[in-house]
Amino acid sequence: MTGTTRPDRRQRRRQETIEEVLDVAVAVMAEQGVAGLTLGEVARRMGIRPPSLYVYFDGKNALYDALFERGWRELLATVRAVHAEGPGPSPAADLLAYEAAFVRWAVEHPAYAPLMFWRPVPGFVPSARAFAPAVELAEASRTLLGQLGDRGLFPPGTDLDLAFRTLTVVLSGVISQQLANAPGEPFETGTFTSTLPDVVAMWLAHHGGPAVPDLRAVPPG
Repeated sequence: MTGTTRPDRRQRRRQETIEEVLDVAVAVMAEQGVAGLTLGEVARRMGIRPPSLYVYFDGKNALYDALFERGWRELLATVRAVHAEGPGPSPAADLLAYEAAFVRWAVEHPAYAPLMFWRPVPGFVPSARAFAPAVELAEASRTLLGQLGDRGLFPPGTDLDLAFRTLTVVLSGVISQQLANAPGEPFETGTFTSTLPDVVAMWLAHHGGPAVPDLRAVPPG
C-alpha cells in the first residue's frame, strides 16, 4: 500500500508546485508584461533559488509553453460551458453568446491574452501539446457554425471555412482594441467590447444576407 501511495503523493506535490509556479508567472506577466517574465522573478516571489525551477521547467520557453497551454485550456472550457447550455432563443443569439464568452475571457485575462493571440516573445513557438487546445477550440467553433447553419443562420452554399476565418479576424480586432486602448474597463461597458453585438451583426449581414436579425438589442453574454 505504501509503495503505491508514495509516488501518487509525490506526483500531487509536484503538480501543486507547478501550478504555483504558473500562478506566480501569471502575476508577473500581469504587472510586467509577457516579455517581462523571468525565472529569477518567479523564484524570488516564491522564496526559492532560480535553479530550483529547473526541476519543473527546463527554461523560460518551457514556462511560456505551459502558460500558453493553460490559457487555451481555460478558454476552451469556458466556451464549451456556454455551448453545453444548449440552443437558446435564436441561432443569432446563440452565436453572440458563444463569441461574447470568448471575448470576455480574453479581455478579463490580459496576462494570458498577448501570449495566446499575439507573438510577443521572440523565439517562442508553442509546442504541439500546448497548441492542441487552441486547435480543439477552433474545431469546436467550426462545428458550432455548421450547427447554426443547419438551424438557418446562413443561406445555402455559405462558405463556412471563410466565415470562420473572417469571424476570427473580427473577434481578434475587438480583443486587441480593448486590451491596447481601454484595458481594465468592464466587459459590458468597454469602449470596444460593447460594440460586439454590432460587429457580429455586421459579420452576419456579410455572410448571411439581409434576413439576418439585428443583434444590437441583444446584450452580450
